[in-house]
Amino acid sequence: MTEKIATREAYGKALVELGKKNSNLVVMDADLSGSTKTAGFKKEFPDRFFNMGIAEQDLMGTAAGLALSGKTVCASTFAMFAAGRAYEIIRNAIGYTHANVKICATHAGITVGEDGASHQTFEDLALMRVIPGMTVVNPSDGVSAARLLEQIVGIDGPCYLRLGRSAVPVIYKDTDEIVLGRAVQLKDGNDVTVIATGIMVNEALIAAEELAAAGISARIIDMHTIKPLDEDIILKAAGETKGIVTAEEHSVIGGLGSAVASLTSEKHPAKIAMVGQHDTFGESGKPEELKKKYGMTAADIVAAAKTIV
Repeated sequence: MTEKIATREAYGKALVELGKKNSNLVVMDADLSGSTKTAGFKKEFPDRFFNMGIAEQDLMGTAAGLALSGKTVCASTFAMFAAGRAYEIIRNAIGYTHANVKICATHAGITVGEDGASHQTFEDLALMRVIPGMTVVNPSDGVSAARLLEQIVGIDGPCYLRLGRSAVPVIYKDTDEIVLGRAVQLKDGNDVTVIATGIMVNEALIAAEELAAAGISARIIDMHTIKPLDEDIILKAAGETKGIVTAEEHSVIGGLGSAVASLTSEKHPAKIAMVGQHDTFGESGKPEELKKKYGMTAADIVAAAKTIV
């Protein structure tokens, strides 16, 4: 049976290890440390952990101040509250000053499940992409979450790390190469390319098997870094396959699909089909049922790929 771990769980464990290596690392939370999994860091390094309470704007503003005084800061809350409630503070206090703050937002997308539409954010990648100088990362599994966290902590400047609530299959081995800003081709194919991010990478791998059974060869790419985008791998796919399917647990407006379409329209026009949230809010329900209702499953990727070929 495939091992499963939530990316937020992997984040919490990785924070503790990074804290042992980096005495300059500070972690902050908005009274959600049990859910964001920053509680482990709090237990291990109480003098470097700050609970800012249910005050997300204050969280981000204080994080900016600590970063501008020389600290490396990981600031965590739910994605809805980070990207939504605190957006102005992120833009002006963190983005504009190029503060060394890593916004590590958990509980993103439809798989928040029973918490419902008020907590299911489909806008966060779009909002973070548009902030000048912001690095935007959306790992697909626990291994890539830990590896990419270590890399964003190691660079200077603002970053947004998108993490999920539900346990997801482990895709990578500890020995696999995962590099910030460089997408990973998980499977070769010459009929259609599926460029996926976050939890949709596993759905894309399942879809590839179904497509192969139908005689369609699918190339699968994990676009874990949304900004800066790996342009070379996208343009190569546009030139070598009949078209591209993008797959994201996010609105197709402003997210991965929009980023790929913008690039290809300018540098190598290609047929594109987008799998994701289509201009609608979610609702309360079981994560797998919601993914099916709102069109974010392997079956939806298969259907989109068939429209391309």
